[in-house]
Amino acid sequence: MESHKRTIAKALTWRVTAFSITTALAWWITGKGELAASIGLLDSIIKLGAYYGHERLWIKLPFGRDPKKWTYEI
Repeated sequence: MESHKRTIAKALTWRVTAFSITTALAWWITGKGELAASIGLLDSIIKLGAYYGHERLWIKLPFGRDPKKWTYEI
């Protein structure tokens, strides 16, 4: 079972990685560090919420799990 804390920790560590990639790519394309950081930040805020919701929905689905061991926390 995945706790809310674990899902949040996974989401945050992934967003740090994705923010770095997005910011670097935006900086490479635009040549502007401040604009690149703004793009990376906005992207991270939106996708952090989307990732959390996606993870929580998958936890509720029985697909690919042993039904005898399947539990989830709302």
